[in-house]
Amino acid sequence: MPSGAGPDIRLGRIAMGGRIPRPDLARLPLRPRTRFAPAPTGFLHLGHVANALWVWGLARVLGGRVLVRIEDHDRTRSRARYETALLEDLGWLGFTADDGPVRQSDDEAPYLEALGVLRRRGVVYGCGCSRASFTMWTTEHGRSWQGSGCPGACRGRGLDGPVLRVAMDDGEETWQDGQLGHQAGAVAPAGDPVIRDRDGHWTYVLSVVVDDLRQGVDLVVRGEDLRAATPGQLRLRRLLSSGGGKPPVFVHHPLIRRPNGRKLSKSAGDTGVRDLRAAGSSAGEIIGMAAVAVGLLEGQRSIQTADVALLFEPISSS
Repeated sequence: MPSGAGPDIRLGRIAMGGRIPRPDLARLPLRPRTRFAPAPTGFLHLGHVANALWVWGLARVLGGRVLVRIEDHDRTRSRARYETALLEDLGWLGFTADDGPVRQSDDEAPYLEALGVLRRRGVVYGCGCSRASFTMWTTEHGRSWQGSGCPGACRGRGLDGPVLRVAMDDGEETWQDGQLGHQAGAVAPAGDPVIRDRDGHWTYVLSVVVDDLRQGVDLVVRGEDLRAATPGQLRLRRLLSSGGGKPPVFVHHPLIRRPNGRKLSKSAGDTGVRDLRAAGSSAGEIIGMAAVAVGLLEGQRSIQTADVALLFEPISSS
């Protein structure tokens, strides 16, 4: 590492982590297909690198494959220059895809097909509610909207428009998380999920479920901030696939956070890989920074992508 640029300086606003428990590999699928799925709405930052560590590390130790999927469903924020930069930085770091990259915007047919399935099940409805509708409801009732439905009771109004929601019940889904253990949560904690927005774009809620189904993803490795989205995704998967088949195994890993507890953000300009690279850090040093900050290592060291599986091998008690 360049002189005078130790991890305490480079990580600045990032809270450094200690060692954390590893997933029980016996609970994870052998030879899985997992995915690294960035959104091209900003440059690659240290949080992405931490996720890549988990994705490639678990895939390699389990003998699996990694699909790179560009999640550009948000057409208003996605930019081609960010996609190019993400893929360039990923390659420079040494994270090589076994499959892909594939891009959501290249093929809309699977999402239209999924919409047809949901329509035939009678669970899709047009909605006239905006974020302001939910805010107004919160103001009037002194609490945020909870449970399924929407403030405008749009399920029974027969509205026609670009915004589409899926009618969910107030039930729960349970799953055994590879990192967090037994989990349970409401399928619609804050209203029926939107699957197509007012600009006519498919949302993350629908696209991620459809993509994982059609691409054969059986191990989903992602940050713990997405844990709350899992029950709704499991329920939507059931609606789309005659019971859902065997759902993927989920591993929700810790995030790199600032000292104030907030996660890293592209919009806040946090710890970009390009900035670290320009300052003289090698790929191995940046991967090592991410490993320390996310709790996979106790001390700073350089790590090559060929060795990331070692971070997840069982630790001998001898």
